[in-house]
Amino acid sequence: MTKDSEPETSESLKTFGAVLKALRDEAGLTQEQFAPRVRYSATYVAKMEQGRRFPPKELIPRTEEVLGAPAARVLGAAYRTLTRKVGLASWFLRWAGIEEEAVSLLAYECRAIPGLLQPEPYIRALFERRLPPVTEEQVEREVTARLDRQHLLTERPSTAFSFIIEQAVLERHLGGPEVTRASIDHLLEVGRQRNVEIQLMPLCQEEHSGVDGHMYLAETPDHQWVGYTEGQRSSSLIVAPKDVSVLLQRYGRLRAEALDCGATVSLLKQMRGAL
Repeated sequence: MTKDSEPETSESLKTFGAVLKALRDEAGLTQEQFAPRVRYSATYVAKMEQGRRFPPKELIPRTEEVLGAPAARVLGAAYRTLTRKVGLASWFLRWAGIEEEAVSLLAYECRAIPGLLQPEPYIRALFERRLPPVTEEQVEREVTARLDRQHLLTERPSTAFSFIIEQAVLERHLGGPEVTRASIDHLLEVGRQRNVEIQLMPLCQEEHSGVDGHMYLAETPDHQWVGYTEGQRSSSLIVAPKDVSVLLQRYGRLRAEALDCGATVSLLKQMRGAL
C-alpha cells in the first residue's frame, strides 16, 4: 500500500502490549510457544507486545483458551482502553497485522506503486516530496520501515499476492527516468516470484471497474475477507460482509480487464526501453 510509514506507537498500544507480555510470562510461555496456541505468528505476537500492531478482537477469546478466564478478563480490560481514534495510526496498525497474517492479498492502485512493490529510489522520491516536508531522519526511518514490510513477499511464500496497477502510475515518471527505470526493473523481478501476480491496467481501457478508486483486500487465516482503503490523511478498515463482497466483485472484474501477467511483462519492457 502507499501509506507513508508505520505510524508512531500510541501509549495505549504500548500498555496493551506490556499487559499481554506480562500474562504470557506469568504462564511460563515464550512467544514461540504462545503464538501457535492463539493462532498467530511469533512475529505478530512480538509486534503486539511492542505496541507496533493493533490487536485483533479475536485475540481475547483465544487467550482465554490458553491462559484462562482471569487472564482474558485482564487483557479484555486493557483492550477496551485502547485509543480508538488515533487517525492513521490505529487503522494502519490493524491493517498491517492483517497483512502480515493474510493467506491472500489483493491490491488495486491508481495513485502510486503499491508500497510492497516500491524499490528504494521510488520510496525516497515519495518521501522527499512529502508535504509538509520531513527531516532526513524521518525519511530514513520511513524508508527502513517500508523496506522491512516488503519482506512479506519472500517470508510468506504460501501467501498469494495479486497487484493491479494503473499504467498511468508509471507513465508519471515520479522522481525522473532513473527512478522509473528502477521501479520497472523491480516490478519485473518481483513478478517472477511464483506467489506474486502483477497486472497493468492500460491507459486506454473502455471497460474499467475501478472508477471508485484503489482498494486492498486480505483473506485471513480463518478465510474471512477484509478490505482497506485510504484517503487524504484518513483510512478505513472494511469488515461488513456486504461491503467486502462489493470490493471482491470489483476486484475480480478488474483482474479480467487488466493485461494478463505475460502482456504486463511485455508492456513493462516496452516502457523501460522508451525511457
